[in-house]
Amino acid sequence: MKKNFNTYALIWGIILVAFNAIVFLMRSFIPVYVMRYDSRFWVIWTFVLVAFIGNLACVYMAFKAESLQKLFYNLALISISRFVLVCTLIAGGAVLLIPEFPIWIAAIICVILLSFQTIVMIKMIWTAGTVSQVEEKINERTTFIKNLTVDVESLMASTKSSEARAACKRVYEAVRYSDPVSNDALSSLEVEIAAKMKELVDTVAMDETDQAKTLADGIVVLVEARNKKCRLLKGEIGL
Repeated sequence: MKKNFNTYALIWGIILVAFNAIVFLMRSFIPVYVMRYDSRFWVIWTFVLVAFIGNLACVYMAFKAESLQKLFYNLALISISRFVLVCTLIAGGAVLLIPEFPIWIAAIICVILLSFQTIVMIKMIWTAGTVSQVEEKINERTTFIKNLTVDVESLMASTKSSEARAACKRVYEAVRYSDPVSNDALSSLEVEIAAKMKELVDTVAMDETDQAKTLADGIVVLVEARNKKCRLLKGEIGL
């Protein structure tokens, strides 16, 4: 992300230098053209400079995303800030290059564009924060099933007995197709499943196949009960 921002910042800097070179060296390029560096000029130049800075700030915030998914949410911010910059350059350039162009029209356009960019920036920051909170909550609620799946996979790989491995596979299949999202109402079942899973690990390590099969069947029943309760909580089936 940082590399992409650095590349963008380099291009941004080149465009900014080129804009200022054209504006301040216009007399050297076109001797017959008269550029008046009066209050009219400095007002519009300031608007354009603010648009440049706003664009770079938006891009920096977008590329500061910690993942590609978050960057995707911020792509609209980059596009809008680029659109505002281009429009501000057009409006400002019209005033700077056409002495008869009404400054109040360009000023109104620039104010509207910059205000729009500011509002969008604030909204995108709020949206990105909200999305991050939702993602963190989802990750927390899916930890149990993810960890349980990994534990069962590891147990299957380390099991020597084919019968015990088959029992572990039944547990794996039950966990694999379970609803990954936990709920506070499921905590008691999940605690019981975790305790039974620990017993199963110890039993497999001691090569007690019959006990392992019994524990595996018990875990499958508990997992199915969890899934049923999970569906009830989501209203997928009737009480």
